[in-house]
Amino acid sequence: MTRVLGIGETVLDILFKDDQPLKAVPGGSTFNSIVSLGRAGVNCAMVTEVGDDHVGDLICNYLKENGVSSEYVFRREHGKSPISLAFLDEHNDAQYVFYKDSSPVALSGKLPEFNSDDVVLFGSFFAINPAIRQKVVGLLRKAHEAGAWLYYDVNFRKNYIADIPVLKPNVEENMSLANVVRGSMEDFNYLYGLSDGDAIYAQVSCYCSTLILTDGARPIRVYTPEGCETYSVQPIETVSTVGAGDNFNAGYIYAKIIASTSHLSPLTSHLIMMAQRWSQDVCRQLGNNISDELVASIHK
Repeated sequence: MTRVLGIGETVLDILFKDDQPLKAVPGGSTFNSIVSLGRAGVNCAMVTEVGDDHVGDLICNYLKENGVSSEYVFRREHGKSPISLAFLDEHNDAQYVFYKDSSPVALSGKLPEFNSDDVVLFGSFFAINPAIRQKVVGLLRKAHEAGAWLYYDVNFRKNYIADIPVLKPNVEENMSLANVVRGSMEDFNYLYGLSDGDAIYAQVSCYCSTLILTDGARPIRVYTPEGCETYSVQPIETVSTVGAGDNFNAGYIYAKIIASTSHLSPLTSHLIMMAQRWSQDVCRQLGNNISDELVASIHK
């Protein structure tokens, strides 16, 4: 049975609207994807680190409640779990403020072994953090060598621009280990100062041959050596966009797993259609994960 392993940070997201708290829910980019996949019945595990505090208990319980293994969640002794404040603007897009323990991430717990049936989802700062780079890249190399399928979500934030000389080599090594790279126009503008899709693919293709380039409400572009395919984005009324990209990733991976278990070659259009469906479902609610209604519909 295909197993999806998520490697990434975990936080407690507290959502605000008009400066008033609306909801608190465990989150983190890869975490959001993995929980949605667990809800959909996929065999999943999360590789992450949290404190041994009450927030850490909430996070681990949330994983178990959604069918995700916490076997590889390292509980840092006397550590505090990270908190994220997400302030929703008039378009329900979020601006973030992060509060983290001053202790460096160590990722010193049990780590997984990999096989060729595994899918590995990774990204964001956790995947390029110099403090744990050797452990993370060691895991990625083992997964790559075992023949696992790797999906890298760049998710590079503006506040890391000053550290680009240190971080960019890590990003590019991650790309070289991935089967698919997914990034936004904003990500690559921060990294390379580029805002043209073809120029971005020319850069990324030095490391990975498949790029999914998203650009908010503008069309999605999928680049491969065969060319570029473009997919329009359906306009919807949003409640929150906090988990939009994360669940795009989850929907894409889910569609790929379903196709592979049916011994079919997945069509890019089907993968993107499912990715958008999951992303839009999350945007219609305050949670970070797909709804019970979507779960029920995909199991019909």
